[in-house]
Amino acid sequence: MPKRSIPLSDTQIKKAKPSDKDYKLSDAGGLHLLITVGGGKLWRLAYRFDGKQKTLAFGTYPAISLADARQRREDAKKLLANNVDPGAIKKAQKASTVAVIENSFEVIAREWHGKFRHTWSDVHANTLMERLKRDIFPYIGAIDIADIKPPVLLTVLRRVESRGALDTAHRNRFMCGQIFRYAIATGRAERDPSADLKGALPPVKFGHRAAPTDPKDVAPLLRAIDDFSCTFIVKSALKLLPLLFCRPGELRMAEWAEIDFENERWNIPAERMKMKEPHIVPLSRQAIAILKDLQPLTGSGRYLFPSLRSTQRCMSDNTLNASFRRMGFEKHEISAHGFRAMARTILDEVLQFRPDFIEHQLAHAVRDANGRAYNRTSHLAERKKMMQVWADYLDDLKSR
Repeated sequence: MPKRSIPLSDTQIKKAKPSDKDYKLSDAGGLHLLITVGGGKLWRLAYRFDGKQKTLAFGTYPAISLADARQRREDAKKLLANNVDPGAIKKAQKASTVAVIENSFEVIAREWHGKFRHTWSDVHANTLMERLKRDIFPYIGAIDIADIKPPVLLTVLRRVESRGALDTAHRNRFMCGQIFRYAIATGRAERDPSADLKGALPPVKFGHRAAPTDPKDVAPLLRAIDDFSCTFIVKSALKLLPLLFCRPGELRMAEWAEIDFENERWNIPAERMKMKEPHIVPLSRQAIAILKDLQPLTGSGRYLFPSLRSTQRCMSDNTLNASFRRMGFEKHEISAHGFRAMARTILDEVLQFRPDFIEHQLAHAVRDANGRAYNRTSHLAERKKMMQVWADYLDDLKSR
């Protein structure tokens, strides 16, 4: 009679010590434990398939117990009984797992972040990654990006909304949309589920003036502008709107000949002003930096913000408001003209500048005690200081 192998016991396995070379402890049915020189205890199954001797690894002891190893042996034998190679199945499963990991939302999001980080400030780049790690990765980071459906993404966004961070939830939807579109462009997804969620979150309420006038609501709007994906020309105009709080038409039609870098001011001619009086807009350091970044791109032409179709025309009157709609803000929440109300309210109630300084900077009709209109240079030094304080205040709000 053939000699029968004696099944292993946990006691025998625990007592097994390394030797000067690898050796095996056999169980039954081809299952054995390989004891390595280094002290490792590795489960292996010896089997034959298609006339060839093969070995299948089951893992290490004690992570894989004796009972677990025996169950895996029986599973493998069922596959063999159906003329299926268990080793080939394991390789296919491993390849599938690797593919899922490589195409997971987190892997692609980190790739996207690394690809575009150089286009952002360090503060903005860090903010995006912090939001990903806090709000997104724990819930859908491990999922194949092609398998993420709108209801799954909405659940993630509503977690953020439920903690009272509705603005952050909107910004997260926008950021996820950028990541999904990057996955589509690189062939790892077919559609952007965030696009189906427009209107699924409550709108951020900024009040009846179509602009936030409460300082706590201003920072989310400024960050939304920074996060917005658009052309450099449009982004420059959007960034200047809150800094200058001029009428949108005045900004759209601004010409390089009107910008006086030496005296740090923008001279708007009378024919372009509502009151038909020339107007001076003092330029803060932040505004000058934006203009100097823009100058190499459009400075050889007439307009700061030329039309995409022709450099002989300025940006269309719908571009700025359409940008806010694309950010997810509705008409009653924000408009390009609304930044004037925002500045007037906060400069008066929070920063406590004289109302006549503010009204004059808004290019409203301001008259002296004798009923005479002030000229364009009235209170210019005070207005210059006010515009710099305003720009610094907005930077401080955005960084909180």
